[in-house]
Amino acid sequence: MAVMRAAVLAAPGEIRIEEAALPEPGPGEVRIRLEGCGVCASNLEPWAGLEWVTYPGAPGGLGHEGWGRIDAVGEGVTGLAPGDRVAALSYQSFADYDLAPAPAVVKLPPELDGKPFPGEPLGCAFNIFRRSDIRAGQTVAIVGIGFLGAVLTRLASEAGARVIAISRRQESLDLARYYGATETIPMHDHWAIIDQVKALTGEAMCERVIEAVGKQWPLDLATALTGFGGKLIVAGYHQDGPRQVNMQEWNWKGIDVINAHERELGVQMRGLREAVDAVASGRLDPEPLYTHRYPLERLGEALDATRDKPGAFVKALVTFA
Repeated sequence: MAVMRAAVLAAPGEIRIEEAALPEPGPGEVRIRLEGCGVCASNLEPWAGLEWVTYPGAPGGLGHEGWGRIDAVGEGVTGLAPGDRVAALSYQSFADYDLAPAPAVVKLPPELDGKPFPGEPLGCAFNIFRRSDIRAGQTVAIVGIGFLGAVLTRLASEAGARVIAISRRQESLDLARYYGATETIPMHDHWAIIDQVKALTGEAMCERVIEAVGKQWPLDLATALTGFGGKLIVAGYHQDGPRQVNMQEWNWKGIDVINAHERELGVQMRGLREAVDAVASGRLDPEPLYTHRYPLERLGEALDATRDKPGAFVKALVTFA
């Protein structure tokens, strides 16, 4: 039986590298020999331990930001062939190989040869941007400048919006400036931030606010920063328990609340293709965001770094020889 290496989440805080059966593509599937896979902040709750997560997990199971080359195709697959370099929406990519349905795969053009391409989060950013309905002349607050927040800062500023970036670390605020933010505010004091945004907007607050943290306080802050008739876009991934919302303020301001997580494959792939085009054309340069790289054997360290954010950390990539 052919085997491969795969990372298994054995228990909270414990990764084991095991041998697993090499998966065979079924009808309509392709097998990808992975070059790398991004580490997502959504991995952190299973890594820390959640009551509803089953341990041990599936081989490769936390990985969903993979890219690599197709090495086998299943029956009925057209338009994709062994040797094609691709990004995919697949879900066991902390392993040497992963399977993906052909409709969830996009070819990477020659302009991206040799470059990492964690397609899922890049596509996610483009889908969030589309749902945000950002227009030239608007004031847009982005709460949380990590990978998503930085990409959204570039897209919003490119669209002609005035971006106010709000984040805890000075390195994150510097990154937001690099990607086009007009104003930056340290995320330390709730009321001080509100007062600063009031001063910057003549008390009108923001037409669009994107919450990109996934915690209660940033959600409350985003509500407070949204102006009358504005849109609050929830881009943070809230998976560690219920949230409370200030329904009185939502109602009084008449704001639209948009949960910008897409689950329809066609919509997800639209964002992924837009991301491929933007990076290949040079419109978006995500390379400064890939700050830390680890081999598969050090996935646990990559997860810890994603949690602890050492130095100028933005995003970790696991790369394969």
